[in-house]
Amino acid sequence: MEIKIGTKSMLKVLTVLSWIIFIGLCIEVGGILFNTAFSFFKPIGAKYFWNYLDLSSVYQFDKGYFLVVTFFMVVVAIMKAIMFYLIIKILLNKELTIVQPFTELVRKFIIKVASLSIGIGIFSKWGSGYVEWLQKQSVIFPDTQYLKLDGADVWLFMGVILLVIAYVFKRGIEIQQENDLTV
Repeated sequence: MEIKIGTKSMLKVLTVLSWIIFIGLCIEVGGILFNTAFSFFKPIGAKYFWNYLDLSSVYQFDKGYFLVVTFFMVVVAIMKAIMFYLIIKILLNKELTIVQPFTELVRKFIIKVASLSIGIGIFSKWGSGYVEWLQKQSVIFPDTQYLKLDGADVWLFMGVILLVIAYVFKRGIEIQQENDLTV
């Protein structure tokens, strides 16, 4: 027995999943920001940071370094949340049609997501490099995957692929416009 899922059903499922991920990322951003501010009033907050991270070592080493690490964490999380906001926005857009997918709207969406992906990759790489440098200064850190600063190469790779797809869409738009003129 074969189960067939239609395009509209799949888009609805993807919209719900995107909303769940977006809300989760917004909560993560708020949690990191709150814990960063809380840690400056109660230093014990650095020991029990967001998602049970222990950043007390860097907090005791230097509060400025602590702020920089949390800055990288916040920027990466915000960029991910913006990416999912754009995904939700395009999925809920009434102008989007499956009949003619090659539109300027979709091309701009792909370029925005590609730019965000490259930005996430750059800040992740920069943040993980900063953490590695601090570890060489004998500051104890959790693994970068727990700081959500890992995978910079994957984000950069995805960004470049999306830029290539955006230029394929640009050519598709040109061909679609030529076909519309010939009819």
